[in-house]
Amino acid sequence: MSSTDHMSNRAQDLKGRAERAAGAVVDDEHLERRGRADQAEAAVKNAGESVKEAGRSLKNAVER
Repeated sequence: MSSTDHMSNRAQDLKGRAERAAGAVVDDEHLERRGRADQAEAAVKNAGESVKEAGRSLKNAVER
């Protein structure tokens, strides 16, 4: 995973955490849901990047 992708995903996760916390403080379910959605999207992107990296590692191992 490139460091740019990692930082982008991490920023999205942190944004989601902040939205969830703010939603809980002001009792705004919509804001909490939006925060959860941002966190879930970041997690899916991280998983996809991990799968791509595993594929690259496997390809490199086979080529040796």
